[in-house]
Amino acid sequence: MMKISESTGPNSPRVAGFYEPDSGSIQYVAVCEATKKAALIDVVQGFHPASAATDMAPAQEVLDWVKAEGLEVEWVLDTHPHADHLMASAWLKEQTGAPNGIGEKVKEIASLWRDLYHTSTLDPVPHFDRLFADGDTFKLGDLDVKVMLSPGHTLGSISYVIGDAVFAHDTFMQPDAGTARADFPGGSAAELYGSLMAILSLSDDTRIFVGHDYGTSDRDEPAWESTVAEQRASNKHIGGGVPQGEYVKVRDERDATLNLPDRMLAALQINLRGGKLPEAESDGYSYLKVPMNKF
Repeated sequence: MMKISESTGPNSPRVAGFYEPDSGSIQYVAVCEATKKAALIDVVQGFHPASAATDMAPAQEVLDWVKAEGLEVEWVLDTHPHADHLMASAWLKEQTGAPNGIGEKVKEIASLWRDLYHTSTLDPVPHFDRLFADGDTFKLGDLDVKVMLSPGHTLGSISYVIGDAVFAHDTFMQPDAGTARADFPGGSAAELYGSLMAILSLSDDTRIFVGHDYGTSDRDEPAWESTVAEQRASNKHIGGGVPQGEYVKVRDERDATLNLPDRMLAALQINLRGGKLPEAESDGYSYLKVPMNKF
């Protein structure tokens, strides 16, 4: 499933969203219409937990669309090391020649997960061309891109603000679904509240593109675009000005009922390598390390 959000003017990107049903993830292509330069954001590598098999079908669908549209990929971007899908960053870099980037606090996330995996070899730095700091800016064609640190879901999540579009990953969900969980290692509901408020400080007509949608009891079809005004007014968890203490209580109580994503223990040790599998062993296969009874 794919939907287009059209550019609203010369400083506004056209945005294509591609829904990946296995993980409920949305993959984005942000396009500078003047230059036909594109950024690929949070694109997914296929993963089948039962067999530990991987494929690039979701990412290939995105690349096929980019080619059909006559676009040039200028950036391969991720917002954080995802827990519920494998990122396709390294593969996309190989296919397009474009640099890849993620937030600089990925180094702190890796330090935390090195302890959880009881390993000394998990280092994201060689696998990304840019590690963005809060407030960094760069260009997508003629468009300005600003990086916002948006912790809470992870300690190092970042949002990309491109004109009137913000790629807000696992902060907001759709207004009828609320907000993302904050109970993963390094997460914090209080910090997530601050990130939500920072996004809501953007102009009312800013388009918010979220990282996931799973539908609701009243809505079967996935959706991923809203505006700052819509989220401020009607978000299920914070709409109408819910104070931080009340939000944290609701978020923490909800998170306590949730299981870990079935891909998480595989995903983190791959995503902290930009989506690359560990080096193959003598039999030609890669192997993951899974902590037993730790979670």
